Amino acid sequence: LGSSCSLKMTSCRLPMARLACTGKALRSLAFQQPQRCFDRFGSLKSSTLAPAHRYARHFCSNNHARPAVTSWSDDEEMMRDSVKTFARDFLAPRVQKMDEAERLDPEVVAALFENGLMGIEAPTEYGGVGLNFTSACLAVEEVAKIDPSVAVLMDIQNTLLITAFNVYGTEEQKQEYLSRLSKDTVASFCLSEPGSGSDAFALKTAAKKDGGDWIIEGSKCWISNAMEADVFVVFANADPSKGHKGITAFIVEKNNPGLQVGKKEVKLGIRASSTCEVIFDGCRVPASAMLGEHGQGYKMAIDLLNEGRIGIGAQMVGLAAGAFDYALAYMCTRKQFGKAIADFQGMQFQYARARMDIEAARVLVYNAARLKESGLPFLQEAAM
Repeated sequence: LGSSCSLKMTSCRLPMARLACTGKALRSLAFQQPQRCFDRFGSLKSSTLAPAHRYARHFCSNNHARPAVTSWSDDEEMMRDSVKTFARDFLAPRVQKMDEAERLDPEVVAALFENGLMGIEAPTEYGGVGLNFTSACLAVEEVAKIDPSVAVLMDIQNTLLITAFNVYGTEEQKQEYLSRLSKDTVASFCLSEPGSGSDAFALKTAAKKDGGDWIIEGSKCWISNAMEADVFVVFANADPSKGHKGITAFIVEKNNPGLQVGKKEVKLGIRASSTCEVIFDGCRVPASAMLGEHGQGYKMAIDLLNEGRIGIGAQMVGLAAGAFDYALAYMCTRKQFGKAIADFQGMQFQYARARMDIEAARVLVYNAARLKESGLPFLQEAAM
C-alpha cells in the first residue's frame, strides 16, 4: 500500500466479520487506486480500517451465501441429466464407428435436432429450447464425455451460430434461420484462412458490390462442420481500404453455385468432426444476406469467439472427464499382485491429481459462463 499506509495486522482489533466485508473493497482499490481507497476508507491504519458509515451497509449488509458457480437450476439439471442419458444410450454405441469412418452418422445429427440440442439458446418463438448459456455448456460437456466430435458440432451451432443470428440478425433473418438451425439445419462459421489463423482479421476473402448483390471471392480453411452444414456465415472484407473495419458477415446457402466445400482434413483426433476448406468463386448473394451491419464483422467475430471459447472449454472438460472415467474404471478392474491397480498409492496420487485438475478447469469454465450470463466482463476468464 506504500509508505503512507501503516496496516499492521498484529495490532488490528477489527472483528473478522468486518474484515471479510471490507476485504473485497480493499483488494479492488488499495492495490490499483490507492488515492480512491484512502478517500473511501480514510486512514488505513488498523484502528480505522472499518469503512466510513455510508459504505458500511454496502459492504456488510449481505449475509446470504452466494451459490457456487457449479450449482445448477432445475432447468440446468434437467438438461444435464437428459443429455447424459442420451449420450450414454444413443451416442456411445456409435462413437467408434464414426471415428473410424471419420464422418458423423446422419442419424446422430438428426437425433441432436430431435432432442433440442442444436438450438438450446434459441428463443422458443423461433422453435428453440430457450434455455441459458450455462445449459448449452452443460450439454456440450456431457456429450463430450462420450464423443467430443459430436460435442464440437453442438458447441459451434449453439455458442457461435445461434448467437450470431439471435444478436445480429434482422427479424426476417431470425424467423428464417433460427427456426431452421433449431429444427434441421447445421450451420458453419467461416473465418480462418491460410494466411489468417490467429491473426484472423488479416483475411483476404473479399466481397464486392455488384448492383444490389455482393460477390464473394476467396477461400477459407479449417472450417468445422463444413460437410454437414447447409448454411455458412462467411466473413469477407467489403471495404479493404478500411482494413479490418471493412470486414462484414454474409449468409451463404450451401446450394449457392459459387460455394464449394473442398478437401476434408485428416486429423489425429476428434476425427468424426469435419474440418474442411471452403472456396468462394463468384459467390453471389443478395444484399439481404448481410448479417449485421456493413463493417461490423470484426466486432461480431470477436464477441462471438469470446463466448465460443467458453463452450470449447466445456467440451475439453467433458473430454477430460470422459477419459478419466474410462481410465478409472479400468484401474479398478485391472489387477496386479492380487489387487486392483487403483489400490496402489502411486496410482492414487496420479488419478487424485487428475481429478483435481479437471474440477479446477470445470470451475473456470462455469465461472466464465455465469459472468457472461450476468452481463459482467468475462474476456479474461473465457481466455483461460
